[in-house]
Amino acid sequence: MDRVDEPRDRWADPVGFLATVTAFRVIKLEEPMTANRPKAAPVGRLQRHPLVRDHPVALRVALLLWALSALLFVALAVPTLTDAVQSVDDAVHRWVVSAQWDPAVSVAEALDFIGSVWVTLPLIVAIAGWLAWQRRWEAFLSWVIAIGLSQLLIGPLKDLYMRVRPPMSLVEITNWSFPSGHSVSGAAIAIAAVIVLVPASPRRRNLEMLAVGFAVVMALSRVYLRVHWLSDVAAGAALGAAIAIGVAAIIHRIDDRRQKRDHRAHAS
Repeated sequence: MDRVDEPRDRWADPVGFLATVTAFRVIKLEEPMTANRPKAAPVGRLQRHPLVRDHPVALRVALLLWALSALLFVALAVPTLTDAVQSVDDAVHRWVVSAQWDPAVSVAEALDFIGSVWVTLPLIVAIAGWLAWQRRWEAFLSWVIAIGLSQLLIGPLKDLYMRVRPPMSLVEITNWSFPSGHSVSGAAIAIAAVIVLVPASPRRRNLEMLAVGFAVVMALSRVYLRVHWLSDVAAGAALGAAIAIGVAAIIHRIDDRRQKRDHRAHAS
């Protein structure tokens, strides 16, 4: 008969026994360390879908645009400076009258319709609805504040300055001239739409340039149709762009401070 081996004594292999004890002690030591380790702070939505790449730089750009717009607002409020601005506006107006070209007038008239409430209002509502459906609340807030602020400023500013429009306009218009409502809205809507719909990245730069280009073309079309002076559209476009960029930069700054507080709370 074959001899049945008896079970090995646990003390017969001292090396294996020491390895088992050592592994057990390591596991017991690691368990409380893992349990007490603070959880990582949650990543904010603006970190996943940033509105601007560098909000301090964006804020400085917005302040520069605010300053340019404010310079024209002040110049048209001071009689001695108004004459200098008006002389430039008159020279541009005379050139525009002499350079009238029917195809260019047709393009300007198309932009006049694009900038009307019949186009801008459905677009504003559609973008706001999409952002709400996607639950991108920071982008939604940026869009609503930028568009709402830009639209609310147009009427009171026109009534404050009561500037008469240029003569010989090519489209019918009734209210005051300064600042240009189409220019404010065109810049604010185009730039803010790119900011809230496309996450900030180097690839977005082309869209940003297209938005700025659209704002400039919209502004110049108002001068070409002789419904605004050059200073009207310059102040309006700068104001609209400053609002769109500035609001996004401020929301990013607020979100960054909230993220820092959350990180400190999770680390403590």
